[in-house]
Amino acid sequence: MAQVKRVRRDVSGIILLDKPRGFTSNAALQKVRWLLNAEKAGHTGSLDPLATGVLPLCFGEATKFSQYLLDADKGYETVMQLGVTTTTADAEGEVLERKPVAVTREQLEALLPRFRGDIQQIPPMYSALKRDGQPLYKLARAGEVVEREPRSVNIARLELLALDGDKARLAVACSKGTYIRTLVEDLGRLLGCGAHVAELRRTQAGPFSLAQTVTLETLEQAHAEGGAEALDVFLKPVDSGLEHWPLLQFSEHSAYYWLHGQPVRAPDAPKYGMVRVQDHAGRFIGIGEVSEDGRIAPRRLIRSE
Repeated sequence: MAQVKRVRRDVSGIILLDKPRGFTSNAALQKVRWLLNAEKAGHTGSLDPLATGVLPLCFGEATKFSQYLLDADKGYETVMQLGVTTTTADAEGEVLERKPVAVTREQLEALLPRFRGDIQQIPPMYSALKRDGQPLYKLARAGEVVEREPRSVNIARLELLALDGDKARLAVACSKGTYIRTLVEDLGRLLGCGAHVAELRRTQAGPFSLAQTVTLETLEQAHAEGGAEALDVFLKPVDSGLEHWPLLQFSEHSAYYWLHGQPVRAPDAPKYGMVRVQDHAGRFIGIGEVSEDGRIAPRRLIRSE
C-alpha cells in the first residue's frame, strides 16, 4: 500500500525555542517543524550542540526576515573551564593539555577590558565557515589546519559573574559572528593555564530573551494533547523580530502599488533606514528601505492572501 504523503500546514510566525543541549540547531528546527506540521521553516543562526537557550525558529512568511535576526546582536552566559584545553575549545572536544590553575578574580577581571569593544577574532577550525566550499570543521576532523583571516567583532559587555576554583562564569553581549569559544580560549591562554567552554547558554537574540522562550518538552506536550494546531499559540507575529524598526502605515492606494514593487511616499517616514510597513487595515505587509528621494522602496513583501 502506498504511503500517504503528509500534507504540511501553511503557517507563519516565529517560535522562540529554548534549545536543549545535545541538539544541533537544524535538528531542533526539524523537530519543531514536525510538531507544528509546517510547510516552510528556517532558523536564525546556529547554536553548537553543547549550547542551550534562545533559538528563534521562523515558519512560513517569517523565513523571509530570518536574515535580520541572524545579523542581530546576541547575549550569552558561559562557564569557562580553566586548566584544560580541547581540540574544539569546548567540552565536546578531545583534551589536548591539562595545567594547574591558580587564577584569582583580580587576575581574570584585569584581562576583560582587553576584549571589550571592537576586537579581532580568529575563527576556530571547528566552525561552519567554509574554505573552498568545505566547512572548516570537516577539514579539522581530517586533521587539517588552514589559515583563517581575523574578523572584526564587537563585545559590548563582558562581565565575570562568578569564580569558583577552576570554573568561571561570564556574561557576554556581542555582535553577530562572535565566537565565545575563541574568547574563552584567548582568555585561558593569557592566564597561562588554558581554558575551554564547559557550558554555553544564549540569553538574548536580537529583541528576544530567555523569558520569552518555550521548551521542546512543552511543545511536545501541547502536540500530544491537541495536535499540530495546539502549537499555534506559541507563534509570535512574523515581524516580532523587527519591532525596534520604525513602523509606517500605508493608505490602501499606496499599499497596492507598493505590494506590486513600486516605491511610494509615506507621511512621517524617517529620512533613511529600514522600516516595517502595514496596510490601511493594520496588517503587516513587508519591509522597505527609505531611498534618497524619500520614497519607501519594497525589500521583502508578505505574500497576499
